[in-house]
Amino acid sequence: MTTIAAVGDVHLDEDAAGRLRPALGHIGDKADVLLLAGDLTRHGTVGEARVVAKEFSGLDVPVVAVLGNHDYHCDEVAEVTSVLADAGIHVLEGDGMVLDLGECTLGVAGVKGFGGGFEGKCGTAFGEPEMKSFIGHTVAAADQLKSALAALDCDVRVALTHYAPVPETVAGEPPEIFPFLGAYQLGNAIDCCDTALAVHGHAHFGSERGQTPGGVPVRNVAQPVINGAYARYRLPT
Repeated sequence: MTTIAAVGDVHLDEDAAGRLRPALGHIGDKADVLLLAGDLTRHGTVGEARVVAKEFSGLDVPVVAVLGNHDYHCDEVAEVTSVLADAGIHVLEGDGMVLDLGECTLGVAGVKGFGGGFEGKCGTAFGEPEMKSFIGHTVAAADQLKSALAALDCDVRVALTHYAPVPETVAGEPPEIFPFLGAYQLGNAIDCCDTALAVHGHAHFGSERGQTPGGVPVRNVAQPVINGAYARYRLPT
C-alpha cells in the first residue's frame, strides 16, 4: 500500500512561520509523499513563499505541489515557484512527475485548474470575449491535466489540483459560488486515465469526500476541511 499525505490552503505568511513544522518532523513514518493542493501563501509574495519553503523543505518524504489562486495574487508566480523549487518542493502546472517509492512508482499530475461550474449549472464559452476567455482557461487547464496524466509511466496515478473537479467536495459552500470553486472539465480529465485518487483544495467550507462520474475518489484537503496538518489516504499498489 502507498500512503498519500495531503493538505491545501495553509495560507502561510511571515506571522505563521513554524506553525506546521512540528507536525511534519516525522511524516516519513506515516506517509510516502506529501501533496500540497495550492493556496500555500496568503497573497503570493516572495517573502511568504520563503516561509512555505522553510516549512516544507528537508522533510523525509518528497513534496509535490500546485499553486492556488492566492499564490497568483501578486503576479509573482515565477518567483514563488523558484523559491519553492530551490527548497526541493516540486511545483507542477500542466505537467507531472514519477516518484520511485520502492514498492511502486507513483505518478502525480498537477494543475491549478480554474472555475466554471459543474454540469447542468456551469458557464460556457459563449457571448462576450471575457466569458469565452474564462471558460477557455478552464478547458485549457483540464486539457493539460489530461495530457499530464496520460504521459505518466507508473504503477499508480494521482491528480493534484487546487480547484475542485466535482461538486460533492464543495458541498457546504454557498451554492452561488460553486462556479468559482471548480469545474466539471477537471473531473472529465481525471476520468480519461486510470487515476487512483484526485486531491484538491480551495473549498474551505466544502466536504472532504466525493468521486468523479467515472468513480475516481476525490478528496478535498483544504486545511479547514481536514482540520489538521495533513490528511492521509492509502492506495493499493
